[in-house]
Amino acid sequence: MAKQQTELPALREQILRAALSHVPFDGWTLTSLQRGAADAGLDDAAAARAFPRGVAQAIELHSRLADEAMADAVAAQDPESMRVRERVATAIRLRLEAHANDREAIRRALTYLAQPQHAALGMRCLYRTVDTVWYAAGDTATDFNFYTKRALLAGVYSSTVLYWLNDKSEGCADTWRFLDRRIADAMRIPRVTKPFKDLAERMPSPLRFARAFTQPR
Repeated sequence: MAKQQTELPALREQILRAALSHVPFDGWTLTSLQRGAADAGLDDAAAARAFPRGVAQAIELHSRLADEAMADAVAAQDPESMRVRERVATAIRLRLEAHANDREAIRRALTYLAQPQHAALGMRCLYRTVDTVWYAAGDTATDFNFYTKRALLAGVYSSTVLYWLNDKSEGCADTWRFLDRRIADAMRIPRVTKPFKDLAERMPSPLRFARAFTQPR
């Protein structure tokens, strides 16, 4: 049993990576996962065994792996030599560039997450991504700025992904210019006033909130 539990994460990643080529045609469905399992040389039951919570679990894994890879990629870029806004832009750009060949799979995932019954999953994935971006950028805020920074970046990131999905420019140059403009706009928003800061004192610890919000359901 312990061995099976140890092998399960690797099995999930193996099936997920193989399934991505099927998602543009079959969507985020059990069929795509089963075909990914077959491509990986696994039996028909492997997909259900790896993803007992179904497609939602596969989408969440795809998002989490992208976040982890992004954090590693930013760390390899000598972030200390960049300004914070450059680190944020670099993190988002690296995340999207790593999935340049999976745009249709990401488009399909967004369509899935846009459904009301999957809204909570969509929010968890978005929150974890912007949280990872800020930590990769060296942010250590634990006061009300923790919330405001993540809320602002959620809007920047979401709009940039939608722009990127339809960008036909060479090397997605238009997307990176769009991203720079959105970050500049976000940084021009005035600081939160005292009434909101007073409210923040009655809110739960940001770190406790983060752990609770990103727990799989």
